[in-house]
This record gives sequence, structure tokens and C-alpha cells, in this order.
Amino acid sequence: METLSSMVLRTIPEHSKPSSTIELPPTPPDTAKPSRINSFQDLQYLPPIEFPKQYPLPPNFRSKEVLPEDLKTPDSHVRRDPRLIRLTGVHPFNVEAPLSELYDEGFLTSEDLHYVRNHGGVPKCADEDKLDWEFTVEGMVEKPITMSVRDLISDYEQATYPVTLVCAGNRRKEQNMVRKTKGFSWGAAGLSTALWTGVPIGDLLAAACPKRGARFVCFEGADKLPNGYYGTSIKLNWCMDPNRGVMVAHRMNGEALHPDHGKPVRIIIPGQIGGRSVKWLKRIIVTSEPSDNWYHIFDNRVLPTMITPEASADLPDVWRDERYAIYDLNVNSAICYPGHDEKLPLVDAPATYSARGYAYSGGGRRVTRVEVTLDKGRSWRLAKVNYPEDEYRLAPDGDTLFGGKVDMWWRETCFCWCFWELDIPLDELREADDIMIRAMDESMMVQPRDMYWSVLGMMNNPWFRVVIHKDAHSLRFEHPTQPALIPGGWMDRVKKSGGNLANGFWGEKVSGEADDAVEQAPEKEICMTNPKVDRAITAAELKQHDGEVEPWFVVNGQVYDGTAFLEGHPGGAASIFGAAGQDVTEEFVTIHSENAKAMMPDYHVGALDEASRAALGDGDNSEESDDTRPVFLQAKAWSKAILDRKDIISSDTKIFSFRLNHDAQQVGLPTGQHLMMRLRDPATREAIIRAYTPYSDGAQCGRLDVLIKIYRDEPGRPGGKMTQSLDGLPLGHFVEFKGPVGKFEYLGRGACTIGGRTRRVRRFVMICGGSGITPIRQVLCAVLRDTEDPTECLVLNGNRAEEDILCKAELDALGAANPGRCRFIHALTQPPPSWTGVTGRLTKTLYEKEVGGPPPDNAGDELVLVCGPGPMEKSARGIFSGMGWKEDDLIFF
Repeated sequence: METLSSMVLRTIPEHSKPSSTIELPPTPPDTAKPSRINSFQDLQYLPPIEFPKQYPLPPNFRSKEVLPEDLKTPDSHVRRDPRLIRLTGVHPFNVEAPLSELYDEGFLTSEDLHYVRNHGGVPKCADEDKLDWEFTVEGMVEKPITMSVRDLISDYEQATYPVTLVCAGNRRKEQNMVRKTKGFSWGAAGLSTALWTGVPIGDLLAAACPKRGARFVCFEGADKLPNGYYGTSIKLNWCMDPNRGVMVAHRMNGEALHPDHGKPVRIIIPGQIGGRSVKWLKRIIVTSEPSDNWYHIFDNRVLPTMITPEASADLPDVWRDERYAIYDLNVNSAICYPGHDEKLPLVDAPATYSARGYAYSGGGRRVTRVEVTLDKGRSWRLAKVNYPEDEYRLAPDGDTLFGGKVDMWWRETCFCWCFWELDIPLDELREADDIMIRAMDESMMVQPRDMYWSVLGMMNNPWFRVVIHKDAHSLRFEHPTQPALIPGGWMDRVKKSGGNLANGFWGEKVSGEADDAVEQAPEKEICMTNPKVDRAITAAELKQHDGEVEPWFVVNGQVYDGTAFLEGHPGGAASIFGAAGQDVTEEFVTIHSENAKAMMPDYHVGALDEASRAALGDGDNSEESDDTRPVFLQAKAWSKAILDRKDIISSDTKIFSFRLNHDAQQVGLPTGQHLMMRLRDPATREAIIRAYTPYSDGAQCGRLDVLIKIYRDEPGRPGGKMTQSLDGLPLGHFVEFKGPVGKFEYLGRGACTIGGRTRRVRRFVMICGGSGITPIRQVLCAVLRDTEDPTECLVLNGNRAEEDILCKAELDALGAANPGRCRFIHALTQPPPSWTGVTGRLTKTLYEKEVGGPPPDNAGDELVLVCGPGPMEKSARGIFSGMGWKEDDLIFF
């Protein structure tokens, strides 16, 4: 009969199996409590291992290099495997392996393909410094401890055991296909298993002596993020329970920790979501309450399914409700073979096909069964389940591995994934439409048939379904999704064809359902290059054009000369100078119209060569340095500010208030200009970029306030992507800003510049509506703030209802305080009975009456400033042109 050992080793690929002959360097005595470690060299030993072991050993890892895409990011010191699939663009580094390659590595995952979840840049720790890296045990303890990694290794007994870490977002792409969540799109490979070596945390806590009343243990890493250092917490009694296996680890698969995996020391919490296993550990804090860290409160939660992304932004008590916090993993499984797009020939094929995959559960619970259905759940068959983890329980007494005791014989909890396998007759596969899988754990919890959608898109674990496509010669298999923005999968196909993924039948048509599927028309592709231009441009040549003389910029690897745009560009010359020498693909594609893109061949000067493209990066030039600088806005770099307040102005308008890097930092926006705001779609990581004029004065320090009207989804009409995303953003999150841009600037006392040319103005005619008041208000306040400024201002403000007149009290006060210099005319299309102002739209009759004709030829002392909805701006342009006003006298924000 085949032994459990041989069954397990049979499932491990050849490169993962232990060798019976291996050369090891000279080593110190094999003991679980090594002698004093004094140098980095001392850390390199591998304690002797008697081969062959009866349990799986780690796969060999490959030599890695710093990848070209990381060179211009804060992670330029980290070597990585190019096979990993990036889920959030170039940075931060959030990746999973191709599912088939992850499975093929076997029970243990190499550091090369182990999934990574980073919230920001990877903290730096040089090899020679890692033994001196210190962390603390503090808080509600009798004996606070500060210890180094050297102390951890030398002074405490070491343990080694396997643990499967799983991101709470594993399989989130499926949720994002049904409805976008606030999380990015993990596929089904957001998990990995490794051998971890370190010290059980209970030993450290026992040495520190927790005080009476202590109930939680908080962890904090060294990764400084926009919302503070990453941190979270779990219960103290879990840490003190040896059966839970919580560990302070310094080795992974026998090697010192890789930077992405917490170098030099981290927490490992078996059976719980990976987000609790804090990397780059700096603090262990014993408390009476759960962590108040931003990332503990606003991440790793499953909120009730009826809470929308928009509503979640204004529910602070819900976020802080510990009932919604995720700790233990739920039961889950996936099909790895057949793989996505795998083809099975029907001619000369074996009589059966071996379907294979993984399963796991949380809280130490063992997966007790895995079931497969070929008829959508009407009948099930049991798969064979292998538990490689159990091989370690057979280790002889006192056995060690990588310096730590393999002391698992007594532990009943399960920390790792298992593998399932089922031979399916080929004839039955031919008749089936799909293969579906579900797992059950020892608490009798079973994967649900249907998805539980939640705002963060976590803990997704419905039945995993692989669709079967057939032709005369083969079967082709289709997984639900592909990770990140990779197209493919039956969910993607169903959604594009107009199917309803939430209909309870995986988007398939059911009896009585309307046949309303409509194939999406392919988007029209606009050519932005000149086919006659065949010139390779180097990074050095591009650098020669990064100033205000012949400014060149890059879009999609193509180089364009912005000189001809300097005068006519709506954003003014500053926007071109800010782009000079930069890859501005993201903001150009996001902001510009199809007409603007169609103009680009006229300004095409060549293409960057391959080496220069890699050196330039992806154009994501976020500001990462010098938070002490006096001015916040930067022309050529995105700068982050923290959202920390939302003030309601009306039913659809709020002032969003952002905290700058320090209290003395000035916004740095000239009067009359605007800034760019950038958010990322939480599901696709696609950039959302829009221009706004702040509510703040450009000289304001420490804060940046932006008044924004929120355009919400309505039946038959989608709302504003940026405004809804911003409204749904939780407090404490960052938003990126860049600027200033704009061709108009008010200098004071009637002087202004337009496209770099100075002009003097006797009177401003200001036309606005809705949130278009913001640039108008900025110029108005600058005029009226200076009592010596003789400039007159006439403001015509058109809106639908009285509540739509934004900042009305402030505007009325300004008018009352400056009767000789400022006059307001409000017009409403739906006025209340008590309304005494103008009724109706801003019309030619009203303009002729209140504004009058154009200034005399060559006088140039009156200027019309317009900002409002598109129809209002179009109407004003036509009316004023018809009244004889020159184009130079009309400024459209």
C-alpha cells in the first residue's frame, strides 16, 4: 500500500524533492537555540540536515535582479522575479504568480513566486544591518523589551513549520466583475506556502509579563505610508496559545527574509488573513483595545453587503465595528488544472482527465472534504485530498530544520493548504458544460454557491467554476477571470455580452429572462503618430527638451513637441512646461478629448528607443521626497495629501479638506489657475484625473480645501467617476495633486496675464453656475481682499434651485461689504415662491441689459470669465460673440 509519505512526495515536482546528496557549508552545531550570533556571516549557516527527509523541502529559488520597471520607484533596491503578475501597476508591489506555476511548485512556494501585498515602498535594511534591527515589546507589560534580531536568534528557542499565507482579497477579481469594490483585482493565486523559522510570540510576551486587563496585541511595521505606519492587532490569548502558532519569524524557506517578505523580521499568524502578519516589524504593543491604526480600521473588513462604496465613506462607526473585522480565513478552494485556455484533445486522449487544485480553511481548521460537480450542483463526487503538512508531524523527536525545531506532532491545528485530485472520465467531460468545486472544513462550513459581495471585496469564496467549450476535436477550459487587467475568463465574456452575473445562474440565460444582451461595439482607435516620422530618440535627447524651450513630452512611448501648444493650450503654457521631459501617458490619455488626440500626428517627432523607455519608467512620477519643502504643488511630480475632513455644503456638494505635509507648507497656486487631482480606480487601478480650482487661497498653509459637486449615478445616466470615487474615499486616505496649470493668472490691482501676456482690466464680468463658482470666487476674493484694488466685478450666477447657489452666504457678504466694486445677479430656473431674483436662464437679453456691449476697440479693459456646465459655457460663447465681443476678451476656465 502506498504510504502517506510517498503519496505526498509524489505530488511534489522533481525540482522540489529533497536530494540524497547535497553539499552544505561548514555549520555550527545543529541546535534549535543557536549560540550567540555576532555577525552577518554567522546568520548564513544552514544547520545540518539528514537526507532524505520524509517531508517536503523548499523548491530551489532563482537568481533575481532589480527589474527595469522598479528602477524609478522607491523599490529600486529590491530584486524580483519577472514572472509575477503586477496587480496595481508598477508601484506599490502587489503581485501573484501565474496559477499553474504556483501549483506546479508543489506544497512549498519559493520566494520567487510567493505572493506579495505591499501598501507602499519596501523599507531598506542592508545585510550588514539586519542583525542590529530592533523592535520592541511594549504597552501593558510589566517588563518592556527592546531587542534586536540578533537577540531573537540567540536568546530564544527557534521553531520551524510550514504556514500558508492568504491575502483576504484572494479571488477578488470575481467580485469586481459583478460590481467594482474598493480593492484591486486578485486572481486565485493570492496565497503561498513557506517554511518559516522564528520564535513563538508567546515566549516573548511571557518574558514581558502582560498586565491584568490586557486583551490585544498590536503590531506595527516600518513601512511608512500616507496614513501612518502599517499596523493591526489580534487577541492576546491567541498569541499565548501555542496551538495557534503565532511566530516572530526571521527566515523563510531556510533563507534570511527577502525584502518583499519582511526583511529582516516579521509576524507570521497561521490561519488568519495575510494582512495580520505584519512585515518589517518594529513594535509589538500589548493593549486593552484593538488597534486604532488606520489600516486596522479601514482595511481587512467585510462590511454588510448592502453598504455601497459611496455610502461607506460616511460610516465611521461601521468601520470601527470589530464584528466586521476579518481574522480567521474562511474555507475556499480553486481549480488549477484544467488551466485557463487549456485544450484537451479528444483524439487519442486518455480515458480520464485528472482535475487538480488546492483548498484551505482558517483558524487551524482542517479541510475535510472537497467535492466536484459536473451538473451545476445536482450531484457531487468526492475528490482525493492530500495533506503534505502532515509529513512534518512525523518528524523524529528533536528534529530540526533551518535552525528551528520541527515540533508539530502534538499540534492538531492545520496551518496549510491541501491538494485535491479527481479523475474524471473523458466521456463525462464531453457532456458537461462546466466543472465546479467546493470544500468543507471540520466545522462543517462549506463554500457557498453564491457570492457575498462587500465593499472591500474580501473573503470571496463561492464555488469555483471552470466552463467547458467544445468543438469536434478538443475541449477548451475557461476560468472565471484572469488577474489584474488581464482580459479573459467566462465572467469577463458574460459581462461584455450584457449578461447578468448576479442572476444566480452565473450569468446564463434562464427561462423568462429578457434577451437583452448586447455585444459591446469595439472602441474606435485614434492614430496619434505620423507614419512618415521614423526617428529613434534617446533619453539624453529628450532631456535636452525638458525646459521652456521646445518642450518635448512622451505619450505611449512616442515623443511630441509641445512648442506649438504653448499659446493655445487650454491649460496654458505651464501645463506644457510641466510635461516637458516627462512620460505623461496616463494624464494625457485620461484628460484629453478624441479631437485633441487626433491632432497629435502633427506634433509627432519620433519614438523613444527601448532602453530609454525602460529608463523613463511608466510616467507615474509621484512625489516621494522632501516632505519639508515650503511649497506643496509641483509642476512635474504628483504630491500626496491626506483627506481628513468632508464638510457638507449642499445635498450634492462637499468641501474636501486635505492635510499637507506640514503646517507651514504653502499650497502654491497662483490666483486664477487650477490643479490636477489624481485617484485610482480601486478595482482596475486605472487613473482618474480631473482639474479643479481649490476653495483654498493659493497662499494658505498646511491645508488644501476643494469644493466639489458630486455627480451621482442616475437611471440611464452614469455619474461622475472622479466625484463619486472621491466621495467614497474614507478619511485618512491620500489623493495626489499636481500643478499649477492654466493660462490665466490674476496679479492684482487690475493686472493679469493671459498665456504669458500681461493685460490690465477695469472690469471683470464673471459668469458661472454650480461648482463653476470656485475659480470665479478665487479671483473675486483676490480683488476684494485688496482695498486699493479698483477693479469692478459683475457676477452672473445661474443655477437650477436656490440650494444650488454654492457659497451664497459668503458671496452675499462680499457684495454687502463692497457695494461699489462688486454686484451679484442670481438666476434660477426652478425658483421657490419667495424668490425675488432673476427667473430663468442666463440669456442674451439679460447679458445685454446687465453687461452691455463690448469695450471700444483697442480698449481691452474688460474681461469675461466663464466657468460652468458645458451648455452654459457654449451659450455664453455664442451670445457674447454675437454681441461683438472679441475672442481675446473671453476666458473659459
